[in-house]
Amino acid sequence: MVTRKIEIMDTTLRDGEQTSGVSFSVSEKLTIAKLLLEELKVDRLEIASARVSEGELQAVKKITAWALENNCLDKIEVLTFVDEGKSIDWMLESGAKVQNLLTKGSLNHLTHQLKKTPNQHFTEIRATLQAAAKFNIKTNVYLEDWSNGMRNSKEYVFEYLDFLTTQKVERVLLPDTLGILTPEETFRFVLEVRQKYPNTHFDFHGHNDYDLGVANVMEAVKAGVNGLHLTINGMGERAGNAPMASVIAVIKDFLKEVKVTVNEKALHKVSRLVETFSGFRIPVNKPVVGANVFTQTAGIHADGDSKNNLYFNDLMPERFGRKRKYALGKTSGKANIQKNLQDLGLSLNDEELRKVTQRIIELGDQKEVVSQEDLPYIISDVLDSATIEKRVVVENYVLGHAKGMKPSTTIKLKVEGVVYEEHAQGDGQFDAFMNALKKLYKIHSKKVLPKLIDYAVRIPPGSHSDALCETIITWKNKDKEFITRGLDLDQTVSAIKATEKMLNII
Repeated sequence: MVTRKIEIMDTTLRDGEQTSGVSFSVSEKLTIAKLLLEELKVDRLEIASARVSEGELQAVKKITAWALENNCLDKIEVLTFVDEGKSIDWMLESGAKVQNLLTKGSLNHLTHQLKKTPNQHFTEIRATLQAAAKFNIKTNVYLEDWSNGMRNSKEYVFEYLDFLTTQKVERVLLPDTLGILTPEETFRFVLEVRQKYPNTHFDFHGHNDYDLGVANVMEAVKAGVNGLHLTINGMGERAGNAPMASVIAVIKDFLKEVKVTVNEKALHKVSRLVETFSGFRIPVNKPVVGANVFTQTAGIHADGDSKNNLYFNDLMPERFGRKRKYALGKTSGKANIQKNLQDLGLSLNDEELRKVTQRIIELGDQKEVVSQEDLPYIISDVLDSATIEKRVVVENYVLGHAKGMKPSTTIKLKVEGVVYEEHAQGDGQFDAFMNALKKLYKIHSKKVLPKLIDYAVRIPPGSHSDALCETIITWKNKDKEFITRGLDLDQTVSAIKATEKMLNII
């Protein structure tokens, strides 16, 4: 089967930067441009709009200088306007050699925004094309609002294309500017244009207002389009543009008659970098690049993966430089835990595994997901607790901390079935807890509490504010030192749990 090449043009730095609240710095634009061309290996980049700002000009200068040194200046494109040569002057100053000229692709836009006739518009476009040619600037032409043009003023669209195909134009760019097309319309409109002008290169530029961006791109490819405009993470105005990662996966898996040069393994890396630079967060369930999309949560899925990969599909994480994960939580079960233990090189017997599973289920009721990094802490806590006979229980406590007042704690302690209660203040909540405990033991017990000689807090590497917290306390009782550990989402509570273990040991 003969395959045809589809050009991929990334417009993250131009259309993607129109995402509300997003603005890349000069150095960020250059870094992203390099990654897109060198690692992701897209065919072309649309990096800016002409005449926007001084910062935009400086960014384009940096990128074009780098592209010239690396023999890829023809891959750098800038959005320009029919503005009596002002955009071309800007292009010359910036060093860019390919313009994407914005023109009107619907009679509605032409009549109400420009208030001009088709002939007036065509005459001005011709003059702009001729001026660009004088300076060896290549031109691609956008038909803004082309999708509405095909719906409502098709005669105008074909009148314009009849004119445009007689001019010196590299590519004609067909945008669904307002994201209004259905997949059926996309196929029909693109096919109609391709059949009427078989020798013209057409790009499709899809927006995602109805969440149909990827489906529309798929139909445009089936209808014979030559190129696609995409953005990293689906960035763009309103609901954004067709997302790069999803489209590349769809083409490679379902459209075998075409090929693209994009390097799938770099998609996740580039996606995360753009997320960092833009502040535009990737939804955790976003296909291909989202944090959760290669994470199995249900234990039955982990079990099935161990039995002939029953829950795998063609979207293997390794394709995108990622790894499958098995979430730890109240729905995960033993199979998920076993998968995580294998990754960590740990093994437990059946009874230990049962206890750890139960502890993770309990934690899952408090916290949606327990991370793999949490697992050694949980194992240590569970196995350590199992060796201690629980004769003393901290049944209840109230921790109080108000501005301008000393922290206070009220505790209820059950010792071999007898309940005691005490209140105290301290320099912190845990100090108040310890003071209450000392008062209680001084009054009701002949035992002397050991001295606290070291207090350490750990959270798993790379954890966030909802991470499990392990408190490790070293105690000294006469000449003997011993350590207890407590594990919880709250630091003070984890320290109280470590203290409860100390009380049982003594």
